[in-house]
Amino acid sequence: MALLQINHKSNAVKTNLVLNISIPDITEEDPRPIHERKVLWLLHGLSADGSAWLRYGNADWVSRELGVIIIMPSGDRSFYVNMDNGQNYFSYLTEELPEWIDARFKFNLNRDNSLIAGLSMGGYGAFMAALRRPDLYCEAASFSGLLAIQMLQLPEFAHHDPVLMKEMDMVFGGLEKLPGSIYDPAFLLQEIAKTPEKCPRLYASIGLNDNLLPTNRVFAQQASALGLPLTYIEDEGEHTWPFWHKYLPIWLKFVLGDTAKEGQHGED
Repeated sequence: MALLQINHKSNAVKTNLVLNISIPDITEEDPRPIHERKVLWLLHGLSADGSAWLRYGNADWVSRELGVIIIMPSGDRSFYVNMDNGQNYFSYLTEELPEWIDARFKFNLNRDNSLIAGLSMGGYGAFMAALRRPDLYCEAASFSGLLAIQMLQLPEFAHHDPVLMKEMDMVFGGLEKLPGSIYDPAFLLQEIAKTPEKCPRLYASIGLNDNLLPTNRVFAQQASALGLPLTYIEDEGEHTWPFWHKYLPIWLKFVLGDTAKEGQHGED
């Protein structure tokens, strides 16, 4: 397996960013060439960076055992949106970075070969990207994602961490602007429901002891009411790496089916 760490300049974000890519080996057990391998865009959470899934989430093992190329960009604390300060992380994720990758690697980035997933902030980012750009991804997953972002204005959330609320107010240019905007998951569900055949298959898992559980339940109810393809799972767990470490391979095996390698159910 090849593990690449790349430092490159993003014109969209206007700074240097760290990018990690895990590329599985071509072996006798799995002789598929690179262009036949599924590509997963894997997003980190609020307090992490593009190396987090490697350091804590065992993404390299998942890449090797399931034969999937995993691209792990850095989104800083942006929620993967185009911020008012001109740092356009959404444009970086969905436009600039795919073009940059396509110019340098023989990956197949076609929609039917591309998946996107993330944890917490990255879960929100993955669903936002999939719902706004359904032409790019056939599958999307959120692990413990913030999926009903307007709920941050409720007292039980706003009083929990006022400093974080102020930061997110700056990121989104005002939390009061979120309902009905392109950064509101409820609005994006309503928009994609107008052409449901374009909607990627969605998968969300959340721990029963996770403080974001209410936001996931709201999202699941909204998707169900609109008839959109969401697999929703609540399981024992908290907002911690053991839960995300568990559900990344569970989801990948679920969506890949027979195309996934039969991995060993453990760690090296």
